[in-house]
Amino acid sequence: MKKLADIGLIGLAVMGENLVLNMERNGYTVGVFNRTVEKVDKFINGRGAGKNFIGAHSIEELCASLERPRKVMLLVKAGKPVDDFIDMVIPYLEPGDIIIDGGNSHFPDTIRRTKYVKKKDFYTLVPVFPAEKKVH
Repeated sequence: MKKLADIGLIGLAVMGENLVLNMERNGYTVGVFNRTVEKVDKFINGRGAGKNFIGAHSIEELCASLERPRKVMLLVKAGKPVDDFIDMVIPYLEPGDIIIDGGNSHFPDTIRRTKYVKKKDFYTLVPVFPAEKKVH
């Protein structure tokens, strides 16, 4: 039986690559996807060669490669790309799965997105680095 990934990450730019390398180095198998799928192959055959990564060429393939409950981390440009990827991921998830916004979203966007995914009855949006108002 094929091993499933512990977590999936969307966004293999500099931060994404380094984060998944850190996760893998600490014992996790990581599923990886990038909008530009050639970047997935380049990573799997380059910096990720011989390591515990599962490369995916589609969102569906990424979600299918994850153990349940699925954990999908978005490390994409703040703004509309986060909304777009949430909408792309949701059809492949089920109750108990987790969406993690690992980017630098503005807190009102995080609040809006959290309400949106909760309307789906079972998805959770977890901001890792929420851009909150600073009170001095």
